[in-house]
Amino acid sequence: MDLSEALLASLLEARKLCVAYGGVKAVKRVDLDVNAGELVCLIGANGAGKTSLLKSLCGMVPASGGTVHFRGASLTHKPSHEIVRHGIALVPEGRGVFSRMTVKENLEMGAHIRHDRAAIASDLDSVFTRFPRLKERAAQKAGTLSGGEQQMLAIGRALMSRPQLLLLDEPSMGLAPLMVQKIFETIREISQQGVTILLVEQNAKLALEVSHRGYVMESGEVTLADEARALASNPEVRRAYLGE
Repeated sequence: MDLSEALLASLLEARKLCVAYGGVKAVKRVDLDVNAGELVCLIGANGAGKTSLLKSLCGMVPASGGTVHFRGASLTHKPSHEIVRHGIALVPEGRGVFSRMTVKENLEMGAHIRHDRAAIASDLDSVFTRFPRLKERAAQKAGTLSGGEQQMLAIGRALMSRPQLLLLDEPSMGLAPLMVQKIFETIREISQQGVTILLVEQNAKLALEVSHRGYVMESGEVTLADEARALASNPEVRRAYLGE
């Protein structure tokens, strides 16, 4: 995927971002940029700080240092419900669906900050077109869905907020290989339709295949940043994350 396809206007900027849990520093002075139209991935081993970084960007975990700006506005120390209103949606690790609510009710929850009923109905139809399996199970409790179906639901729910930036945390985790391929095809399609995406993913090969650019995190720090194709051919990345 050619980086020139992206609309290179700055959307998200993190500078010297730090996250700490007590005395443990999970994220250490990270600089990160996501430009409008890009699909950017963040790869690294378990415990590298990827999820903590993502949670800090959307206000779920407070930053202990540094700044975050979105479309030029400061999001530093803003609560997550305000950040959603700025146009950022998170698909969390483990999906986070409302298990006792139906599929349709979960999707409607994704649009809770919106009041444009006709457009909400149209977007619901779009999600059902993208994920026909969800349409078939619209009245089914979300907790009874398979892992792959719950991942579809979590992505669909996030899209119902019409995000300008979609944060995806480990979307392939725990899924069968065929479902992983389906989810990544969907991520590519969403990106091609103009939604900017920041993807945290342990499957480095697939993440780099669909992304414009990538960051590598180790022990809370960004150790490499480059175009995805360059990272995929980097001997160090291939040895550490691609099993070669």
